[in-house]
Amino acid sequence: MVRRTKAEADATRQALLDAAEDVFHEKGVGRASLAEIAQAAGATRGAIYWHFKDKVDLFNAMMDRVTLPLEAACRRPDAAGDPLARVQGTIQSLLAIAVEDAHTRRVFEIAMYRVEYVAELGGVRERHEASLKRFHARLTNDLALAAREQSLTLPMAHADAALGLQALFDGLLQTWILGSTPFDLQRVGADAVAAYLRGLGYRLQGDMR
Repeated sequence: MVRRTKAEADATRQALLDAAEDVFHEKGVGRASLAEIAQAAGATRGAIYWHFKDKVDLFNAMMDRVTLPLEAACRRPDAAGDPLARVQGTIQSLLAIAVEDAHTRRVFEIAMYRVEYVAELGGVRERHEASLKRFHARLTNDLALAAREQSLTLPMAHADAALGLQALFDGLLQTWILGSTPFDLQRVGADAVAAYLRGLGYRLQGDMR
């Protein structure tokens, strides 16, 4: 028997990850089976277990191929300057990734909308919840900084304002991904975020000229 080369093993691994992405997207993570993923990749279940411990390990490896937008935004070091501009820029960059990078969008869609959080996927849920908490903490911090800089008392707690902004982002993204109402995600997103911040009483950079 000819021993497989590293290149062949890597090619098999990538084929399994591609197949997992397709099957997870079509059936949902909980309902997808390793046998279906192996068949879609033209491989065997043994090949899956050679490269991955279980379905959760396969799922996490699929996500790791593409840095999820939310996690990327949370890992980005804080930039100096206007915290409101940072809030707007972070959300706008996330929306731009969703629009411009089809592969990242597909994995993002699976992570957000194709995961059924059953017991075997507890680790996946924990990863998703941790990303959401970091994103919320980042928004809360920037909104609080901006309020102090503008000597503004918000009509609600900073954490609650951040939660509302996060819900606005999630709703826009979900509506756009589902495609029931086609619209320009980046333009509408920028306008909606600006309107929300002004509604809280903030003065944006363009308002101060």
